[in-house]
Amino acid sequence: MTHPIIADLQKRYTAKKYDPSKRVSQEDLEVIYEALRLSASSINSQPWKFIVIESEQAKQRMHDTFANKFQFNQPHIKAGSHVILFAHNPQYTREDYAKVVDKGIADERIKAEEREQAFGGFAFAELNTDEAGNNAAWTKSQTYLALGNTLHVLARLGIDSTTMEGVDSELIGEIFAKELDGYKCEVALVIGYHHKEEDYNAVLPKSRLAAKEVLQVL
Repeated sequence: MTHPIIADLQKRYTAKKYDPSKRVSQEDLEVIYEALRLSASSINSQPWKFIVIESEQAKQRMHDTFANKFQFNQPHIKAGSHVILFAHNPQYTREDYAKVVDKGIADERIKAEEREQAFGGFAFAELNTDEAGNNAAWTKSQTYLALGNTLHVLARLGIDSTTMEGVDSELIGEIFAKELDGYKCEVALVIGYHHKEEDYNAVLPKSRLAAKEVLQVL
């Protein structure tokens, strides 16, 4: 198949070693940021924060979050161009959804007089909320929609990436407490350009299960 979308996905892979001399351009960063903002989410909830680690000082802080575990991911932090923390709101409330509704009114997607009816969608959030007000499993899932979207955008831009679930959420929560402001980060994404001589994964053939193993058309 020769479709451009398939070509993007065929060339995308997880970088294992970055070239620290290469940086993502500001022009490409702006595309990535807008793609993050436009990502899909259940009931358009957008229960996330994307914290971009760019400066050397911020990279050192992120580097320090690997003090106790997942040290195999630590080298990517300083060698990569940027790191994006995908953080979710573990207690998404009606007040949070009100911001979405009101933005919908401002964008003329929702009529002002139908504001209250627009909260009907929040019932789905309530279905995923326990008695203590925790809905972290649901809001975390939304960040993966944004992550998947970002991976394809990066492939189109020719930018390499490494998704990291191997991060210390507790230490990130402590070191980036001010920026997270109650949100929780359990997955991060390194972006940059792979090291041509040392990234072994760059030259390995792509391997996926056959379509008949994972796809069924009824």
